[in-house]
Amino acid sequence: MSLYGMMRTGISGMNGQANRLSTVSDNIANSSTTGYKRASTEFSSLVLPSSGGEYNSGGIQTTVRHHISDDGSLRYTTSSTDLALQGNGFFIVSNANGTPYLTRAGSFVPDASGNLVNTAGYYLMGYPITNGNANPVANGYQGLEKVNIGQNDLIADPSRVGTFTANFPAGAAIVPAANLPSATATASAQYTAKTSVQTFDNLGNVVVLDLYMSKTADNKWEVTAYNHADAAATGGFPYSAAALRTENFDFDAVTGKLTSTDTSLSVNIPNGQTLELNFAATKQLAGDYTPIEVKIDGNSPSPIDNVDIGADGTVMAIYKNGAKRAIYKIALADVPSPDNLLVMSGNVFSTSADSGDVQIGFAGSGSFGSLSSGALEQSTADIAQDLTDMIEAQRNYTANSKVFQTGADLMDVLVNLKR
Repeated sequence: MSLYGMMRTGISGMNGQANRLSTVSDNIANSSTTGYKRASTEFSSLVLPSSGGEYNSGGIQTTVRHHISDDGSLRYTTSSTDLALQGNGFFIVSNANGTPYLTRAGSFVPDASGNLVNTAGYYLMGYPITNGNANPVANGYQGLEKVNIGQNDLIADPSRVGTFTANFPAGAAIVPAANLPSATATASAQYTAKTSVQTFDNLGNVVVLDLYMSKTADNKWEVTAYNHADAAATGGFPYSAAALRTENFDFDAVTGKLTSTDTSLSVNIPNGQTLELNFAATKQLAGDYTPIEVKIDGNSPSPIDNVDIGADGTVMAIYKNGAKRAIYKIALADVPSPDNLLVMSGNVFSTSADSGDVQIGFAGSGSFGSLSSGALEQSTADIAQDLTDMIEAQRNYTANSKVFQTGADLMDVLVNLKR
């Protein structure tokens, strides 16, 4: 046995326990850090070749493991821009230079420009929603933008889609063909029921549509749309302009359900877009004409008052006039081996050769976990476990120092043999 080898083994043991104490100190220091993932030190033995009756002591090798894939518990807050993930996935963030990183630290607040930024200064990234659609890239960061909720300019959104759900009375009288609203805009027009709906043109002006429901035959109805601005002073017929659109609908005589292949009324809004008003859920049943639900998108010019973030990551702008509009969809990223991501300052991670390539998706889809607004993922550090590990590492360090001291004492004895 080599005395130098014994001393080197003692030093190896002390270095290993020092590494363990370093990870413990990091865990304790970050026990209150949002989205922090605990670190641990794993040991493996180093064995040197031995021959005959002589044993050569080796040492230990330490590997620091970051438990990135572990979920932390949730702490709920009052801020809608505080975000937490449960399950697979990471928020995509970028620094001031635009370099993308991954993180679970979701304590985002708007900066002076309205960009959502967390406490480490990283900007939340997402896909802008255009015409109701986001265009994600599955295996890269292209197309991502900083999520900005500080759009202080007035935004007008024209109406494009809507739903109209009602009950058309099965026992209603049939309107003569010559008097249908689709046939005449004069005072002689007849109809079964009328409902006015609010839409918006390209500039955000309100355009009211008068919808006339008329029974044309058994189980057959037509819906005709007029611009309310063309109505008489009494608010109805006669109109100074022709109807904007007419659509015919057929209903099943037994179930009362709509059987037409085309279930939408397409109306060209004056100075606006084409509105697709869906009647798919409308039925013909006994009783009176009853509007059940009418929803049409669009809004008049108004600044953003607040935002609401849905479980799928959709950032919904809430305007001061009460209108809502989807403006971003928060993207999530994942890798095949999250525990092999590179840990960077600011509680962010970067991909490595061992972690695998990044995949992009949205919360609740595929293998990605769930997203909660108004919540934060807490640190996974366990103070009780870390304090226990600290005491154990301290004792082991002391024991290894005794080995080194014993080797040093024996070395003194060997050196002094000649005296």
